[in-house]
Amino acid sequence: MPAKTKSKTAVSKPTLKNIGLSEETLMGLYTNLLKTRTLDERFRKLFRQGRFAGTYFSAVGQEATTVGPTYGTREEDIIAPSHREIGAAVTKGIPLVHIVAQVYARINSPDKGKTHPCHYGWRAKGVISPSSTLAGQTIVGTGCAMGFWIQKKDNVVLAFFGEGATSRGGWHEALNFAGIHKLPIVYICQNNLWAESVPATMQAGIKHFADRAKAYGFPGVTIDGNDIVLVHQTAAEAIARARAGEGPTLIECKTYRWYGHSEIDPADYRTQDEIDEWRRKDPLDRADRLLQDLGILTTEKREAIVVEVNQEIDAAIDACEKEKYAEPEEAYIDVYSEQFPVRRDEY
Repeated sequence: MPAKTKSKTAVSKPTLKNIGLSEETLMGLYTNLLKTRTLDERFRKLFRQGRFAGTYFSAVGQEATTVGPTYGTREEDIIAPSHREIGAAVTKGIPLVHIVAQVYARINSPDKGKTHPCHYGWRAKGVISPSSTLAGQTIVGTGCAMGFWIQKKDNVVLAFFGEGATSRGGWHEALNFAGIHKLPIVYICQNNLWAESVPATMQAGIKHFADRAKAYGFPGVTIDGNDIVLVHQTAAEAIARARAGEGPTLIECKTYRWYGHSEIDPADYRTQDEIDEWRRKDPLDRADRLLQDLGILTTEKREAIVVEVNQEIDAAIDACEKEKYAEPEEAYIDVYSEQFPVRRDEY
């Protein structure tokens, strides 16, 4: 797969023909991008209001890296996410009420309140509930790809992770295994320049993390992760390659998280100039301008989408805040093959 060096959304006087995507696809990408951003910012506000406990991991600024690859995947395809993949959860079709319930740790969550906020997952949509272990979902996703390979299915796995996860031994083992067996998986590295407070320059002696794919015998490509069109098209090529039995691809998306590692991180290890520079590369604004230039999006249409999205979010929040937390016994349910015998008078 050739390296992509230019952003396709930067073409002067864009047309649907030179973009290479349909109006329906562009609107689908944009709508999911906008929904993800709106929900994400709402969660940040709710956290500051004390409406849910723990912390929150915002993905604002890097949504194109998850929305772009996930849009257009099949129902049977698997998503192996980390903690900042709210865009993949939204785009794969997990109902917002399930996403909100997971963050709120309420009983109506798919995980029934068991896991940490931002561990979005739902079996019905093929989204693995991630763990807090870095690169853990990459290993599980590789196992799912092996399952598809054994069953001779042309389904595909998308595994998401940050550049920091590429320092984990399990990550390298997973990619090596996938390369050997030509498994149907696409690895998507969201290089947002910081592994919590550690800069990418202190994590690896290479400029492009995608170069690591060479060691495992499959293509790696580094692209502008804030260009929703480029991300979607690059991922679509890699997905088609995987479905055809040609094996994995590693896509490194250069991007940036606007806020701290989590909402309890002031991120004072970064400069304001760096933050301002990346805010000017906002993937949502870029998509908005592109669709307006194409004549697909109007101010009225955008406002209508915003109203609809906010109504859906409001309904999900209202429903979840009325729900209860799980009883203590719930910690033992869906864990053992046989129900664990527990009586409340024992503790």
